[in-house]
Amino acid sequence: MTLAVAVAAGCTPSADSAEAGAAQTPSPDQSEHHELTAELESLEEEFAARVGVSAIDTADGTTVDHRAGERFGFASSLKVFAVAELLDRTTPEELDRRVTWSQADVDRAGWTPVTEKHVDDGLPLADVAESALRVSDNAAMNIVLDEIDGPEGLDAALEDAGDPITEVVDEEPELNVVEPDSSDNTTTPDAFTANLAGLLDPARLSTDDRELLLEWMSDNATGDPLIRAGAPDGWTVRDKSGHSDGIQNDVAVVTPPGKDPIVMSVLTESDDPDSDEGAALVEAVAEVVLHSFE
Repeated sequence: MTLAVAVAAGCTPSADSAEAGAAQTPSPDQSEHHELTAELESLEEEFAARVGVSAIDTADGTTVDHRAGERFGFASSLKVFAVAELLDRTTPEELDRRVTWSQADVDRAGWTPVTEKHVDDGLPLADVAESALRVSDNAAMNIVLDEIDGPEGLDAALEDAGDPITEVVDEEPELNVVEPDSSDNTTTPDAFTANLAGLLDPARLSTDDRELLLEWMSDNATGDPLIRAGAPDGWTVRDKSGHSDGIQNDVAVVTPPGKDPIVMSVLTESDDPDSDEGAALVEAVAEVVLHSFE
């Protein structure tokens, strides 16, 4: 938990009082914070991975964070912000416009479960955007990026919305590549959570656009083993996953029954690029973090 420690102005503690203070029992908030940190560090050790977390309860501003200012590759979790920007720029009529692409577009993109079936006839732009979120179709992501002035357009839109941290440089599949000592194609948990929370603000995204975005983030198979798997029973999870080599991410709007949502980002990077334990790690992290909000 984020903690604030106040010291009265003009008061300098004596050595005796400092020793007494050091011996005092930590507050419940401090104890919970240390326990949560210890649990996350234990998971990092168990899974041989680095874990970044940023979560905020939109009801009261309570936060949980761990390595929240460190950079991680965002992989396909970026798609939620590309689609949100598309929705913000288009009318429903424009989303009905049928778009087309080539076989070469599909071949170079990699994972294309929807677009590869419609090379001959194309799809309405809305269906393309939905495919980018629901099944993480890479060619669909590239089409969305084309509609919003490419990676540069998305990067500029995020910066205009208050995020100078996230560095969008490439389209699919290159956006999954993170070079050592480079900030290209990376973000921080803090930045992604702030971006996602911003999409809930009517000043950033209209009600209709926000509801459509959240609908497309709901019940997606790619997110089933991630934050959704670690959430308490009955909590609604709308998410976008991202996976490439040792990277396994999930960003989500998590809503407890009858309460305001918790917005969270879980970004992880395994020491082993061939690890198949990323989903289990995200699930375990989500369980720890969301339990702290109960």
